[in-house]
Amino acid sequence: MQELHDAPLAPLTTFRLGGPATRLITATTDAEVIAAVREADGAATPLLLIGGGSNLVIGDKGFEGTALRIATDGFRLDGTELELAAGEVWTDAVARTVEAGLAGVECLAGIPGSAGATPIQNVGAYGQEVSSTISEVIAYDRRTQETVTLSNAECAFSYRHSRFKADPERFVVLRVRFRLEDAQGLSGPVKYAETARALGVGPGDRVPLAAARETVLKLRAGKGMVLDPEDHDTWSAGSFFTNPILADEEFAAFRARVSERLGEGTEPPAYAAGEGHTKTSAAWLIDKAGFTKGYGTGPARISTKHTLALTNRGGATTEDLLALAREVVAGVRDAFGVTLVNEPVTVGVSL
Repeated sequence: MQELHDAPLAPLTTFRLGGPATRLITATTDAEVIAAVREADGAATPLLLIGGGSNLVIGDKGFEGTALRIATDGFRLDGTELELAAGEVWTDAVARTVEAGLAGVECLAGIPGSAGATPIQNVGAYGQEVSSTISEVIAYDRRTQETVTLSNAECAFSYRHSRFKADPERFVVLRVRFRLEDAQGLSGPVKYAETARALGVGPGDRVPLAAARETVLKLRAGKGMVLDPEDHDTWSAGSFFTNPILADEEFAAFRARVSERLGEGTEPPAYAAGEGHTKTSAAWLIDKAGFTKGYGTGPARISTKHTLALTNRGGATTEDLLALAREVVAGVRDAFGVTLVNEPVTVGVSL
């Protein structure tokens, strides 16, 4: 277990932003993770958990407390049952499941971060969410001070949300178990229209696993959503805002604002999101509110490839990024009456 003091945290995040931590511990086993958490809790020291750093916005002043970097490894496949250590690199794990001929997470290729973060955010993209394949999550319960196994139902998954995200001070994810599908080398049914078009198939069709993964990687790369240290469009947290889910009355008011602003007959994106609710597109809202690709003049700007990504063009501070995020939130609210919610976790700062 490695320990550093006054340790820079910016290099541990995909934004490359944020000040130092009072202390940084890197744990490579579950036992080390638990020991570090128990020590911090016993001393009432603030604790920040860091995996791949792809979903963190850390304030310029840094973090006064213990930052725990979870760098555990472990990939165990038994038939269609997969267990990943929390520190496993997610993109590598997806590649290995595709090589093994198992379906269920192939459309989640290219998403940066660690396996342990996936249940927290209920990571999803291109028609798949991890909640569809996670069978159990093994976690350390800071309240009871014991290791627990939570079933899929006990994780309380919803859109980009979970029990872990709702109560962030309680659980530390140690391992994640998945139940994948052996579809004879084929993917799961293709659900996302953009993916289906790129593959030349219809929604619900299956394609070779490798083709599904490679297509998603190309789509993500075209939007600056695959990490590349030379491409500042990838110095981001991916999608900075979640897609708004509106109740029927809210969506009706939103449609009226769209017609008023963009003209009669203009229809916003709309997707079923459970009884009485409709999901719309945050990227569409941002673009139509006037924040186009590449928007901004400072070191923090909207990606030149995708309006949903806020980026560090080099030399930005966290305050630069937050100023841009606040401008986008205010602009969308003024234009359409919809308040965007940030997807990344903020540390020491807020919108």
